Amino acid sequence: MKLYSTNNKDLRVPFQEAVFNSLPADKGLYMPEVIPQLDPLFIRDIQQYSLQEIAFKIANALIGDDIPESDLKAIVEDAINFDAPVKFLSAETAVLELFHGPSYAFKDFGARFMSRVMGYFSEKGEKLLDVLVATSGDTGGAVALGFLGVEGTRVTILYPKGKVSKVQEEQLTTNGQNIRALEVKGTFDDCQALVKQAFNDTTLNEEIRLTSANSINIARLIPQTFYYFWAYAQLKAQGVKDVVFSVPSGNFGNIGAGLLAYKMGLPVKHFVAGTNANDTVPRFLQSGAYEPRPSVQTLANAMDVGNPSNWVRIQDLFRNNLEELREIISSYTYDNEETKAAMDELYAKYKYIACPHTAIAYLASNTYKAEKPGEYALVFLSTAHPCKFPDAISETVFSEIQLPDGAKSLEGKQKLTEELDVDYDSFKRFLIENK
Repeated sequence: MKLYSTNNKDLRVPFQEAVFNSLPADKGLYMPEVIPQLDPLFIRDIQQYSLQEIAFKIANALIGDDIPESDLKAIVEDAINFDAPVKFLSAETAVLELFHGPSYAFKDFGARFMSRVMGYFSEKGEKLLDVLVATSGDTGGAVALGFLGVEGTRVTILYPKGKVSKVQEEQLTTNGQNIRALEVKGTFDDCQALVKQAFNDTTLNEEIRLTSANSINIARLIPQTFYYFWAYAQLKAQGVKDVVFSVPSGNFGNIGAGLLAYKMGLPVKHFVAGTNANDTVPRFLQSGAYEPRPSVQTLANAMDVGNPSNWVRIQDLFRNNLEELREIISSYTYDNEETKAAMDELYAKYKYIACPHTAIAYLASNTYKAEKPGEYALVFLSTAHPCKFPDAISETVFSEIQLPDGAKSLEGKQKLTEELDVDYDSFKRFLIENK
């Protein structure tokens, strides 16, 4: 597998280099040189395969000879050891639950796969691999649990102070071992900017072996395609022919993976991106002008991203063709009151308890259905377990949630974190003094 930078199509690097370097020196993002086309017979018979079999097929098509098939199969089976079920709420509306992994968020797919790929490529005796990750909520917990105890690695998680939920913060800050957390006095965008600046700091990279665990890393993007194929397999087994996916979108890595799956041959009718008040992409699709703004805090905190990094990948997939993008993606934005109302509606109509991100995907699916009626299955993605958002869900509904055992075990654990100003020199000094 060769990859190029979105800023330089002539650049070519092997998969291993892209995994460890995360960001090209020109500040673009890595993309596969060739998008492999899956065998139509595989798609025709996809309902016959398990999630792990599908995941291996997709990973092998993308990664190729960079990891031998037997090793890649072992990585997939170890990393993707939990389900992602599709559940129908009505005849035409279903939810794809992506929170059945150890951190109760869809990011377990990417974090677990990436950590095992990095472990596979790492050689004993090499310099310690420092994994940097900015999180608006769920990424950090998934990465922490994905890398916890992985030999030869250390993870530094940056998260915005006061802008993540209690359970999310506990998942970030109570691990110890090779996981450390920095509580940044700013927004997610500030955290992300500090991480990006570190990767582009030549002197720092000479002292410390840095890599990223954010969705900018290609090893995070690849496994997120798995669950789109798996969802389609489940739907096909129930006789569904046409599907529309509605995806809660912040940094746009999740829907970016879906669009990569589409380019590989997954037959999807349309994608819908639901956003909170951070509406850079909906405005772009309407006006054609990409105008990021500072992020604002919302109930759906994992989507509080003003300048989504992965949008450049999506534009690259579609050769910056705005009309082609509009044909396959619709995007809508919702405020906190609408999000609360959607959570209440899901519970009242279906007895389904949803996190605010999931509620936004549900809202977006309804908006699209009203605009484009037809015979198709609408599948909205549930990206996090509702137990992680006690402040966003009404007390009455929240009391109905059964806490997963892992969430119960976090209560009362000591918080291990350091506060950090939005100041790159302070961040760099921390990394060097604690290397």
